[in-house]
Amino acid sequence: MQNYDILWGMRPPGTPYQLQKRREYAIRLLQSGRTLSAVARAVSAAPSSVLRWRRTYQRYGLKGLQARPIGGRPPRLLPAQKKKLEQVLLAGPLAAGFKTDLWTLKRIAQIIQRLFDVTYHPSHVWKILTDDLGWSCQKPERRATQRDEKAITHWKRYRWPKSLFKKSNFDSF
Repeated sequence: MQNYDILWGMRPPGTPYQLQKRREYAIRLLQSGRTLSAVARAVSAAPSSVLRWRRTYQRYGLKGLQARPIGGRPPRLLPAQKKKLEQVLLAGPLAAGFKTDLWTLKRIAQIIQRLFDVTYHPSHVWKILTDDLGWSCQKPERRATQRDEKAITHWKRYRWPKSLFKKSNFDSF
């Protein structure tokens, strides 16, 4: 049994448009005289798929090879709602009424529930953030709450350089 890198019954990777171009390319290869198995290898498909594409082309022409919409449940958040969510997230957690300046998936799920009356599990919120909004995971930089920026800048500029060149640092040579 040959491995075509495609599981039976599973949709191959690629956008509907890319898959349409793949089918059209397979038909062009068949029309140029290549064999069914050679075309299947060239487009990384099963020979039975190439045969099905050829029959569809013979019956319906290029229109039969066009991309079809992918089925499935429609998203619960509309594109306009996702834009609104992104604006709220960019404003920050403090502006949304949270006590700390850190977004968590649970908090974002609460915001979605509050604004749009749509309930998502926090792990699905991750998919919305990465796939739909193009966001990535950000780890906050940890800083002490007592941090004195002026004192740190002064130390870096004046005290630290002096400590590098103290005589005691060169005693070991």
